[in-house]
Order: sequence, then C-alpha cells, then structure tokens
Amino acid sequence: MLPELGHFALILALLLAALQALFGLAGPALGRERWMAAVTPAVAGQAVMVATAFACLVSAFVGNDFSVAYVAENSNSALPLFYRVTALWGAHEGSLLLWIALLASWTVAVAIGAARLPPRFAARVLGVLGLVSFGFLLFTLATSNPFLSIDPPAPDGRDLNPILQDPGLAVHPPILYTGYVGFAVAFAFACAAMLEGRLDQHWARWTRPWTTAAWAFLTCGIALGSFWAYYELGWGGYWFWDPVENASFMPWLVGTALVHSLAVTDKRGLFKSWTLLLAILAFSLSMLGTFLVRSGVLVSVHSFAADPTRGVFILAFLIIMIGGALTLYAWRAPLLKSSAGFELGARESFLLFNNVLLVIAAATVFAGTLAPLISDALRLGTVSVGPPYFNPTFMLSMLPLLALLSVGIHANWKRGRLKDRQRTLLYTLVGAAVLGCGVAFGIWSHGALLTPVGMTLAIWIALSSLVDPFDRWRRGLSLPRAVIGMTVAHLGVALAVLALTTVQSFTSEQDVALAPGASATVGGYDFRFEGVKPVEGPNYDAQGATLVVSRHGARVAVLKPEKRQYWVQRQVISETAIRMSRGSNILVALGEDLGGGRWSLRIQIRPLVSLIWLAALVMAIGGALAASDRRYRTQQVAAAAGAAAAEPAA
Repeated sequence: MLPELGHFALILALLLAALQALFGLAGPALGRERWMAAVTPAVAGQAVMVATAFACLVSAFVGNDFSVAYVAENSNSALPLFYRVTALWGAHEGSLLLWIALLASWTVAVAIGAARLPPRFAARVLGVLGLVSFGFLLFTLATSNPFLSIDPPAPDGRDLNPILQDPGLAVHPPILYTGYVGFAVAFAFACAAMLEGRLDQHWARWTRPWTTAAWAFLTCGIALGSFWAYYELGWGGYWFWDPVENASFMPWLVGTALVHSLAVTDKRGLFKSWTLLLAILAFSLSMLGTFLVRSGVLVSVHSFAADPTRGVFILAFLIIMIGGALTLYAWRAPLLKSSAGFELGARESFLLFNNVLLVIAAATVFAGTLAPLISDALRLGTVSVGPPYFNPTFMLSMLPLLALLSVGIHANWKRGRLKDRQRTLLYTLVGAAVLGCGVAFGIWSHGALLTPVGMTLAIWIALSSLVDPFDRWRRGLSLPRAVIGMTVAHLGVALAVLALTTVQSFTSEQDVALAPGASATVGGYDFRFEGVKPVEGPNYDAQGATLVVSRHGARVAVLKPEKRQYWVQRQVISETAIRMSRGSNILVALGEDLGGGRWSLRIQIRPLVSLIWLAALVMAIGGALAASDRRYRTQQVAAAAGAAAAEPAA
C-alpha cells in the first residue's frame, strides 16, 4: 500500500500547492487577512505530503518493491543498499520528486523567515512559490509519476545505470538541485516586489541572503559534478562543455551577476530594473536546464529522459511563468527609475561592467549549447559545438572581467576615488606580475602566451581582495561577516583562475600500449605495467591493472585502474585510478586488451587540478558566510516594521 499512499500524498500536495498559490496571490490583492493567514498552513501541509511521498518511494527502493515500475527500471536485488537509496533520483521521475522535495524545503524556510517580513509581501512570495510547486507537481502527476505499478511485479529489477553506481550520486544531484531550486526564491521575491509595487531597497535586502545561499549551493553542485565526471568517465577532463553541464553553468553565471546587482540595489537603490531582470533570467535558465535534461532535444551523457511530451510540458510551463513575470516587469517599468548617480570610477560602474560581461558569457554559452538544435530545426545540417568554440569565446569576456574585478575592489561607492588608491593598485599589480611570471617560468620553465597573464590576474585578485580586510584590521575596525564572505569568495575566484591556468598550460597526456613488465615515461614519472588480474565486485566483474609509479627511482604510488562489466546490464565502465603527487594528479585509465598481454592505457599528469574544486568550495564558503550575516536579519525586522506601517496607506 505504500506506493498508493505516496501517489495519494502527491495529489494532496498538488491541491495544497494550488491553495497556497490562490491564497498567497489573491489574499493580498483582495485584502483578505484570513486568506493570507492560511498560506503558511498550506506550505506546511504541502511539505508534509511531499515528504510522505518521498519516504514511500525510498521504502519501495529499500524493500525491492518491483511492483513499482520506476523501482523495477532503476534498481536490482543485487544492488548495494546505499545505491538503492540514491537510485531514487538516478532517473527522471525520482529526480523530479527530489526537485519538488527541495522546493518544498526552500518554501518552508522562506515561510519561517517570512515572520520578519510584511504580511502582504510574505504572502505574495509564498504564493509565487506555490505556483511554481503546483506546476512541477502537475508535471509529475501528469507525465512522470514515480508510483506507477506493473502487474505482475517484475521478478527482479533492470539495475541502476552503472555510471551512477558511485558515491557522487548521493551528493551531486541534491546539492545541485538545491541551488537550482533556490533561484525560484529570488524569482518569487522579484515577482512579489512587482506585485506589491514597492520597488525600493527593502525587497533587495530581503532577497540577498536567499539568493547568495542558492548561489553557494549551485557552486558546490557544479564542482561536485565536474569532479565526478573527472574520475568516473575516464577522460580526465574537468569540464567538457556538455549541454547539461552548460545548463547548470548558465544560471550560475547569471546568478553571480544577480548577487552583485542585489548588493548595489540594497546599498544605493540603483540597478532596480537590471536586478529584477537578472532574477527572472536566473530562474528562467534553471527552468531551461530542466527542459534540456528531460526533453531529449540535446544529446548528453547526463540527460535523464528523451520524451518530447515531457519537454513540451516544461516548455509551456516556462513560457507561462516567465511570460507572466516579464508582463509584470513591463507593467512596473515606470516605477524603476532612480535619481541617484555615481561616477565612472565608482564601485557601481565596475559592478555594472562585470555584470554585463557575465551576462555576455552566459549568452555565448547559451548560443553554443542551442546551436545544434537551431541548426537542425532550420535544416542547416548537423553542427557540433565544443571546446574550440567555447574556450576562446568564454575567454573574451572573462579576461576583462577579471581585470575589472582586480581594480573595482579598490573603488568606493558613488565616488570611486581611485586616485587615492593609485599606489595600492600599482603595488598589487606589480607584485602580481612578478609572482605570476615567476611561477610560470620559474617553476615550470615554459608556458603558453596567456599563462603569465592568467597567473598575474589570479594573484592580483588575491592581493586586491586582502587590501580592505587588512586595512580594517590595521585600523581596529570590525569585519562584518558579509565583508569576510566577499573576501573569501574572491580568494576562491583567484584560486580557480590560478588552477585553471596551470592545468591548461602544463598538463601532460599520453596514450600507451604496455605489456607486463614494460614501462613508459610521462610528465617526469615512470609507469611500470605489472599486468591485469580478474576482480569480482558486489555486482560486477572487472579486469584490474596494476601500475607502479616512480619518480627519479623513488616509488610514488601503485595505481589500480579497472574495466568493469556489471552483471545485469552488461555495460562496461572504465574506473580511473587517481593519485596526488607533488600537487599534481596522476591519472591512469585502462583501455582495450590488445592481445598477447598488452593493454592500452591513457596516462595523464594534471598539475593543481584539485585546486579547481577546492576553489569552488572556498567560493561557496564565502557565499555561506555572506548569507549568514546578522545584519540582514536585523535590517529585515526594521524594514518590515516600516513597510507594515505603510501598508494601510497603500
């Protein structure tokens, strides 16, 4: 009866989401206090029903209930318990239920935080979130029900996709979706502000911590996905510009712009129209990512489904939600003007330039991602867009952005006063150039043309980020958590630029064919091939190779890559062996049996590649620190009191 209970719980959640949207949007418009008061109970009820459905599906997976079609298609009795639980979101229907559960969690968190907001505004925010929840719940029940049954039950399941039988499945999708869904909160706040007609600094202040938290989760989620693909898919790259990778990267770029634009709107009351558009665009791109992953219109190793019917539903929902938001925006456009001004060298200018560059970067990724689809629709032939397009076009916007970031950190609000910081700017730039060139040509003794440029920019950003905190500490001033978070996030950016420059410039890679006892030298390391032996896993058989890695005669590591064949699906998966040495990652992937004991192997030496994911973690920690600043909560209470006092007049 648990699958039937889960299905019924989803139906009740749909009805409660409809009531949440109705009471949250109609209550403030009609001045119905009781309707507004009913929004929070509807939020709580919907969350309980979604949690019940989620628990029922978990129980079906753990209990090997193969009467449920989704369980039979994505699990197996031989599958370890850990993967039976994570298999819940290993395919389309379950991942959508996870999305809905996370959206319900965000909504509950907003409802709790709404106690510090004006009641009318809070009701509208929750009403918009209810509308989003209603759309996804309707989509699930109409096209993607995870509780559909089969009669008679299957004797056993078809097993989880072998690529997904990895600990990465336990953390990557939940964290990535938490970031995706979090931008729905920024979208809801923007829509509520436009419905309310109070497009002042208050709504930006209320939105900032939620948006920053969503951005931090999305940062971690993207990094985890990159790391998972790095060691699981066997090719050793950290980013392939895959359509689904791009689908998460585009909202991250726009979300980064939104975080900075909200800061200007909060502090100076500027960029209001720009901030609203970015909030709409960030959520739109999150929805677009859902469409790309689940519609099958683009081919990707990460895609969940290839059902055009589902894609049409998501596309229609996207058009309705974003079309409605843009209509609201057009209606409120006359209220978005601001009389405040700023100089060209002010911090506002640098933030505006950087935001424009971030949006341009997102646009180039968007164009490259959808180019194959557009070309096919116009019958222009097959188009393949990959790194040769993405790398240079993305670099065109990123290089000036990084330079502007290094200078803009020193500028003041309203009046830049960069003349007062000329000495600091010069010292940090010269120091960064000396250190950057020293690293590029002193440690590795070679590099591409842009190698010293990238390293100089990375070190310049790091030095510039530390100037203000050091000055505050020297003068005995307090360091607000938001300032600490901003500094930490920018240090993460610097670390990422340094790592990316190093990996792109100094990676060594070679495909070799070795017989037992033979050796190969790659990137200063010697690899001796010991041979291949059979290995038996919990639900797979494998061929496991052994390689002894040494440097200058001293043993560094013993690597054991595998080539696995899973029992049920008979799919062959290459399991890469990775070891860190002297700051570099040594990767070995086992290839094909060439006969006579000889095997093909791919060997790579990637210096500082681990710092890419560490940099993402540092950026996320910075975002978390900024979002947790107590000033947001105290300012919210004061602003809410003022807004509530003005509500009768409104």
